[in-house]
Amino acid sequence: MDIVAHGLWATAAAVGAKTKLRGHIRVGWAAWWGVFPDLFAFTAPVTISLWQRLTDPVQAASQSTPHVMPHMPLARDLYQISHSLIVMMLVFGLVWLVRRRPAFELLAWALHVSMDIPSHTTRFFATPFLWPISSYRFSGISWGNRWFMMCNYGALVIVYVYLWRNSRRGAEESKPLH
Repeated sequence: MDIVAHGLWATAAAVGAKTKLRGHIRVGWAAWWGVFPDLFAFTAPVTISLWQRLTDPVQAASQSTPHVMPHMPLARDLYQISHSLIVMMLVFGLVWLVRRRPAFELLAWALHVSMDIPSHTTRFFATPFLWPISSYRFSGISWGNRWFMMCNYGALVIVYVYLWRNSRRGAEESKPLH
């Protein structure tokens, strides 16, 4: 799934969970953890590629082909780490141990990985959700398909309209009667 959709889904989930957990979730941090796996995997390789293109465009052009990042091995290694539910659970447990309470915002990371499992194919960054225990990857539907994107963003519109209506309804119910 694309990074914008991950951020929107994480935010929607946090807003929904915030009402159930009575404010014990910070929506901004949930949005951050919702996009974190992709930022972790792709920020350094993209930055290196851009830097090389800016500083030595001739060499950068000779090392890459159109639509291919020359630093793909680094991205693949980082992707395995950031898209593993095993790694996410270890970080969640460690943070819980240190803070002595769960950081529910980190669950947006698990949401990201869970949404990537069915929305990636083995042809392009299949999700290594069991790494380092297993190399199994599910070949799902590419999130880049136009119909998938339309359904995904259509579902997001429905969810956000629902959240907006519920927030308005809650605000009306909490108004004092005169």
